[in-house]
Amino acid sequence: MSQMAMPLRQSIKVATYLFEQKLRKREKFPLIVELEPLFACNLACEGCGKIQHPAGVLKQRMPVAQAVGAVLESGAPMVSIAGGEPLMHPQIDEIVRQLVARKKYVFLCTNAMLMRKKLDKFTPSPYFAFAVHIDGLRERHDESVAKEGVFDEAVAAMKEAKRRGFRVTTNSTFFNTDTPQTIIEVLNYLNDDLHVDEMMISPAYAYEKAPDQEHFLGVEQTRELFKKAFAGGNRARWRLNHSPLFLDFLEGKADFSCTAWAIPNYSLFGWQRPCYLMNDGYVPTYRQLIEETDWEKYGRGKDPRCANCMAHCGYEPTAVLATMGSLKESLRAARGTISSNR
Repeated sequence: MSQMAMPLRQSIKVATYLFEQKLRKREKFPLIVELEPLFACNLACEGCGKIQHPAGVLKQRMPVAQAVGAVLESGAPMVSIAGGEPLMHPQIDEIVRQLVARKKYVFLCTNAMLMRKKLDKFTPSPYFAFAVHIDGLRERHDESVAKEGVFDEAVAAMKEAKRRGFRVTTNSTFFNTDTPQTIIEVLNYLNDDLHVDEMMISPAYAYEKAPDQEHFLGVEQTRELFKKAFAGGNRARWRLNHSPLFLDFLEGKADFSCTAWAIPNYSLFGWQRPCYLMNDGYVPTYRQLIEETDWEKYGRGKDPRCANCMAHCGYEPTAVLATMGSLKESLRAARGTISSNR
């Protein structure tokens, strides 16, 4: 039974990396880079602001060398490739191949509409996983992506990828239209029926560009929702790809400050500050992002835009760092990792 389904090899690499940063007395460093090599997408999801860029921007594709170079410049051990829909990038397989060759852990975030067609371009590797976006069971998911048939295609793609030996993870965003029951249903399905390797969960955050502003969660709503969904042993049973402390945070047992610098976003415009949910401008280098951003002014209680945010990009790294700084929490996370790798 596991609270944290990260593979042992990956856990060790991340722990080693964090220890190195501590030895170097680095205060700010990236844990995972969110790489957006394009903004174009083949869906128009209600909660997404990325596809609202002008047509000229939507046609752009980041060159392979630029994408790989940004990750290497940051030094992060993990990369989450998003967009837009990354499988629409004609050289996405080459970006993945080069990052994997450098032993970066790569998660390719996809709505899975193109996944079955593109599977031949990729090679299974312990360093690579598809991260399929699933926001609910059939009716609920198709409604959130504003298109019928997407859930069934995503399920078929995940089954085929698993059959071919790929690691398959999922990413689910939950809105205030969700109930503990809808969360339990979809996570039970992914965990028990589809047997995905890991699941990520996130409360929806109302960032400015999202067309649907009504259905995002406030902090108290989020805590209540996850507390109920996690009850009855669910939290321990599901293969959730989160540190135990982040799950504590989601259900209100712990609180943290935001460390958005640890999950920086790099897109066609450069490094986005302070995070992918808020846009206060771009800089060309990771060093500039770290050194020229006033990090102290962001987070709940500091910037009104952050008031309802409990997003993974701001708070998971804080939880990871808190875990590393505590022997008790490190052992709790390690127990979950070891049991999930049996």
